[in-house]
Amino acid sequence: MNIDVRGPRFGAAVTTVVLAAVLVTGSGALLGWQALVFAVGALAGAGRSPYGWLFRTVVRPRIGPPTEFESPEPPRFAQAVGLVFAVVGLAGYLWGPAWLALAATACALAAAFLNAAFGYCLGCEMYLLLRRTTGARR
Repeated sequence: MNIDVRGPRFGAAVTTVVLAAVLVTGSGALLGWQALVFAVGALAGAGRSPYGWLFRTVVRPRIGPPTEFESPEPPRFAQAVGLVFAVVGLAGYLWGPAWLALAATACALAAAFLNAAFGYCLGCEMYLLLRRTTGARR
């Protein structure tokens, strides 16, 4: 079943704010929260993540029915990519070096911002590229 394209984009906007706050505050706990959100999105799907729930229950009823849909697999893969960066960032915050935490968080922030601001999902594009290069069939 396809998903409303606005949901993952909303999640990316919230993620952008959270990751910017991580960089400003240096909060490993906040990055841990975001890693948990990425993990739920990767395992259960973006629509079942906390930000997906927020979109579905608070935002979507106020903005009307969707007019555009997408396959759930690319955003799910993007959540897994975000999880990898968040875990690397957490390792940097917990054990060092500090530059690793900042760099991994900044990379995840850049990807989230691209999706939120321009609708360009790097993780989704990686997924589609991998499917094309491995010859996977839909």
